[in-house]
Amino acid sequence: MNEKEVRRKSKFLSLVLRHQPETIGISLDESGWIDVEELLASMARHGKSMSRNTLEMVVRTNDKQRFSFDETGTRIRANQGHSINIDLGYEAAVPPEILFHGTPRQFVDSIAREGLKKMQRHHVHLHVDEQTSLTVGRRRGTPVLLSVRSLEMHEAGCEFFVTPNQVWLTESVPAAYIDFP
Repeated sequence: MNEKEVRRKSKFLSLVLRHQPETIGISLDESGWIDVEELLASMARHGKSMSRNTLEMVVRTNDKQRFSFDETGTRIRANQGHSINIDLGYEAAVPPEILFHGTPRQFVDSIAREGLKKMQRHHVHLHVDEQTSLTVGRRRGTPVLLSVRSLEMHEAGCEFFVTPNQVWLTESVPAAYIDFP
């Protein structure tokens, strides 16, 4: 399977595991999990057939490691980025001193006034490395790299969570904790 096909399948998984499971007639449990066989059968019924081996390859090779199998390998879910109401069950964690957020240039003025907001998602997403943040910011325009004084935020009482793929999550980031270029 070529890279374009893998990317297309990954985007579809993101749609059904993060935003619109009803697209293929499935329901995620309260933590976002779905039985792998149920997912594959529903995908096939809706013209989006995928083998178990292909699903495993998409999960394994996803550049952002968006998906995880449970410890038994029988269930799958998205690690973060949901717009639907689920509880990922991540425990609060102490963040590093600085985390990064990439955003398109056109949003910088608004962020400087209002801070980073979760918008349609459950959390604001932050990263430990600059390159990942720039890649995220590049999706919708010329990226700007913002530095977030996350440890200072944590010490002021803000909660942080970290996903299995090392994306740091928080409810919002007030502008006072953001360093702009």
